[in-house]
Amino acid sequence: MTSAAERAELWVGAAVLVVAAGFLVWSTAGSRLGARLAGGYELRAAFPNVDGIEVGTDVRVAGLKVGRVSAVDLNPQTYYAEARLRLPDTIRLPSDSAALIQSDGLLGGAYIELQPGGAPDNLAPGDEIEDVQGAVSLISLMMKFVDAQSSEDSP
Repeated sequence: MTSAAERAELWVGAAVLVVAAGFLVWSTAGSRLGARLAGGYELRAAFPNVDGIEVGTDVRVAGLKVGRVSAVDLNPQTYYAEARLRLPDTIRLPSDSAALIQSDGLLGGAYIELQPGGAPDNLAPGDEIEDVQGAVSLISLMMKFVDAQSSEDSP
């Protein structure tokens, strides 16, 4: 016969397991496993520079989050970084859409902004977005500005 203390320990143990399972589900929501389980479809985009982009990075349309980056790999033939973008089935982009790497601010993180085009046909699952713009380095922009200013000051 079990005592009240043993039953209380059993219920507390069960509650701990439920909470742990909840944290496991929550932690995998932004990972590849979470993206695969979420459904939708993938598009590809090859960028010359993906600084700040990694698995789980937001994909936005008109500033609204519509998906996530599910993978980023280096193409050994082109030396471009190929990002796979997971989007919900409800978002269909025209075939002439663009993908740009944007920054949330000076110190903010990066995300991929999709700009829908006007073509009558849509990108199919697995298609590549051809019109891309990679990440812009703030340091290189500042160096170009400094170089331009110093060349103007030179006689």
